[in-house]
Amino acid sequence: MKTYLECIPCFMQQALRAGKMSTDDVKKQKLILDEVGKLIPSFSMENTPAEYGSEVYRIIKEITGVADPYKQIKEVSIKDAKELIPYLKEVISKSDNKLLTAIRIAIAGNVIDFGVDVPFSLKEDIDKLLVQDFAINDFNYFKSAVKKAKNILYIGDNAGESVFDKLLIEEMGKKTIYVVREIPIINDSTYEDAINSDLGEVATIISSGVKAPGTILSQCNAKFLKLFKTADLVISKGQGNYEGLSDVNRPIFFLLKAKCEVIAKDLRVKKNDIVLKGINLV
Repeated sequence: MKTYLECIPCFMQQALRAGKMSTDDVKKQKLILDEVGKLIPSFSMENTPAEYGSEVYRIIKEITGVADPYKQIKEVSIKDAKELIPYLKEVISKSDNKLLTAIRIAIAGNVIDFGVDVPFSLKEDIDKLLVQDFAINDFNYFKSAVKKAKNILYIGDNAGESVFDKLLIEEMGKKTIYVVREIPIINDSTYEDAINSDLGEVATIISSGVKAPGTILSQCNAKFLKLFKTADLVISKGQGNYEGLSDVNRPIFFLLKAKCEVIAKDLRVKKNDIVLKGINLV
């Protein structure tokens, strides 16, 4: 996905939010915005928004010395998500279509996103998404792909959401590699966050090598790239991974909620729609 003009003020808003979380020093907060602003003329609209996200957070780290502004928020998100697991397991067990319900729950977890300025109430949003119609629903293709697959590459997104990914991995019942970011960026899952989400119980956890809030193949390590090319099924969670992989010539299933107008426009859906979209399926 290419960068839209609407992405530029979003970069500044993210920089301000994360800057305030990293330091109370207003001068440093202003300096962060100044330095991010200097980058804007160099931004090519042909690149993905995720590529510029890494630059924003590099600046924040350099100015404040804080490598993980969202560390405490991620810990709370994981804790809150875990508290809902008994309820969600019961929802799945009573469902007429357990796999589709587990997909809905995994997508519902995608509301835990502090990279966009969208408030959420986790339990309420999950209950809504359990009955919300899909704007794009390639479930039959997905179900068939899961049935045929011997191994799955599951590219994770946010911490907390990762807890709900575990439920979908359990329901699919296949050998799974779960992919996280190389370093902390926004509230995306790192190796530590995935372990805290108990994903090690159902999957092998690896880093993609990426230091951006999305999967950018040119920045991925050799191990990930080999798995990406050879996995029977690739699942991509969230907006950042969609930004980086939507134009890739490889079968991929995207699971996400369109939380901003830019993503919704690119997908040709409405803001707040939920999506299970497969590309290059034939």
